[in-house]
Amino acid sequence: MTLTELRYIVVLAQEKHFGKAADRCTVSQPTLSVGVKKIEKELGVYIFERSKNSVRLTPVGEIIVEQAKKVLEQTQVIRELALIGKDQLSAPLRVGAIYTIGPYLFPHLIPELHTIAPNMPLYIEENFTHVLKEKLKAGDLDAIIVALPFSDVDIVAKPLYDEYFDVLLPAKHPWAKRKSINPDELSGKTLLLLGEGHCFRDQVLEACPTHKEHGGNGSEYTEVESTSLETIRHMVASGLGVSVLPHSAIHSPYYAEGVVEVRPFSAPKPKRTVAIAWRMSFPRAKAIDVLVDAIQRCADNIL
Repeated sequence: MTLTELRYIVVLAQEKHFGKAADRCTVSQPTLSVGVKKIEKELGVYIFERSKNSVRLTPVGEIIVEQAKKVLEQTQVIRELALIGKDQLSAPLRVGAIYTIGPYLFPHLIPELHTIAPNMPLYIEENFTHVLKEKLKAGDLDAIIVALPFSDVDIVAKPLYDEYFDVLLPAKHPWAKRKSINPDELSGKTLLLLGEGHCFRDQVLEACPTHKEHGGNGSEYTEVESTSLETIRHMVASGLGVSVLPHSAIHSPYYAEGVVEVRPFSAPKPKRTVAIAWRMSFPRAKAIDVLVDAIQRCADNIL
């Protein structure tokens, strides 16, 4: 039996007339009649009682027609799902970002995407790079925003923008009178860093050559670790030490002027490259393109 033949018996059950049912199905009456008889022969039962002036369902025919309605309804659901697949911007997109990007990018990205793709809401998550990578590979996330270097089998990584690092210091710190800070000058200072597992911590230490020369054993720094950049900002404001933040995280609504100061590094300025990664097999290429475009637009506002 075919879906077309199932539609014949459903419409015939509703119209109770071969001619009217044929008109609704846009076929000839003999074609519809042959289709109904084919199903009855295949099933080995009569679905309809036929007389000269009427057509009515048999008891077993009522059960069969009800089930045929459900099959046709599910078929329509499949068609609707296919339409969603064709319109790649009509379903949620699951996007993850590392902790040092998400809080500063998402407030700009969500309204930007709402304008470009209003029917594509974002499911968002913030996590460590290695966790985001595993969720991407497992299909729990569709795309992730990370810092390079980043690579894995069957994953595409595309650079989005470069972001410079800045020094955050208490307003009364002697460096507040300076125009720029050399990375070597962080030696011997109380440096507030993110804890182990944050790739930004590694990037900051990479940008501080004195620390590298001493094997990263902390001999040139008094390190105070924190779980988030916002906590680090508060500790700087309290006068505990200085820190290095990505430029997008530098400005904060929490403190009035005169509490913390921002100074750039002297050239060559340390920086990171922010990238987006997705599975090669991900079928919604247009959704990725729109996401990339939106992120790059937002970068103009946060950098």
